[in-house]
Amino acid sequence: MNGLNTQHWFSLAAKQMDGSSLPLESLRGRVVLVVNVASRCGFTSQYKQLQELHDRYSSRGLTILAFPCNQFGGQEPGEDAQILEFCSTNYGVTFPVMSKVQVNGPQADPIYVHLKKESPGLLGSEAIKWNFTKFLVDQNGNVLTRYASTTSPSDIARDIEKLLPPAA
Repeated sequence: MNGLNTQHWFSLAAKQMDGSSLPLESLRGRVVLVVNVASRCGFTSQYKQLQELHDRYSSRGLTILAFPCNQFGGQEPGEDAQILEFCSTNYGVTFPVMSKVQVNGPQADPIYVHLKKESPGLLGSEAIKWNFTKFLVDQNGNVLTRYASTTSPSDIARDIEKLLPPAA
């Protein structure tokens, strides 16, 4: 990674469900797990493990950013308020769930354009293949790893643990 790419990460912002902007600069120094999510997907139960990671590691420097996306099988048809209610009611989600985005195509959110470029998938493909693709970003804005939808969040815990300071 060169410094230009990490600076680019920190120059981006995510749109929150209340319409406000979350500058990624505010996450400098934190490990970030970015996930494109959907409420009606076979992987939706991963919300539970994502919440467990949040509960376990947020105080040590992990931020999980969930980005609802309806580009895969129409599995996230709801509006932002409905999505947020679903997440909190069904999975007790307390980590940030952003406003719905596109992750592929000409309208792809700039965060996803950056993530895909920095950590391409199988055979160099930049396209996101399905819901619950995950990206791990270190404290300095380096995109370290892309995980497939089939990788459970609990299987990422070891990689997260290596980046965080020891538990007190």
